Amino acid sequence: MDGKIRIGDSKVLESRETIDGTMIRRRRESSDGHRFTTYERIEMPQLTVTKRSGNKEIFDRDKLLLAVKRSVGKFFNSELEIEDVVNRASNMLYSHGTDQITSKQIGEAVLDVLAEVNEVAYVRFASVFRDFKTLEDFEAILKEQKAKRDRIAS
Repeated sequence: MDGKIRIGDSKVLESRETIDGTMIRRRRESSDGHRFTTYERIEMPQLTVTKRSGNKEIFDRDKLLLAVKRSVGKFFNSELEIEDVVNRASNMLYSHGTDQITSKQIGEAVLDVLAEVNEVAYVRFASVFRDFKTLEDFEAILKEQKAKRDRIAS
């Protein structure tokens, strides 16, 4: 044996859907008694992303996750919170009903989710995504966020 656990050599002890419903978590036990967890993600159709440069590439959820972690990860308490942001943004993109999206749509989807879950992360992500150059750019986004929050509160 090479020390690797083979999923085929294991039995499922417990299965659950994740809170957001996008994955199935399975608790398993290998034939030699080791316990481990696997996650199964629902495979979505491929989306083609048109970049600002005009280049096209396949949408990569993991690339989006890494970008969100790098840009605003420190504003969250856990990896699960970041995963939730990316899951929700990805679901928005797939719900457009088309297999063609733009990089701008990806950024806007992330902003929509961040606006709901973490205002500071929202402003940070917006400053990079929208390429803020002046203090007035920050003031405008803060004013916009406060107005949204006030509408929701009333």
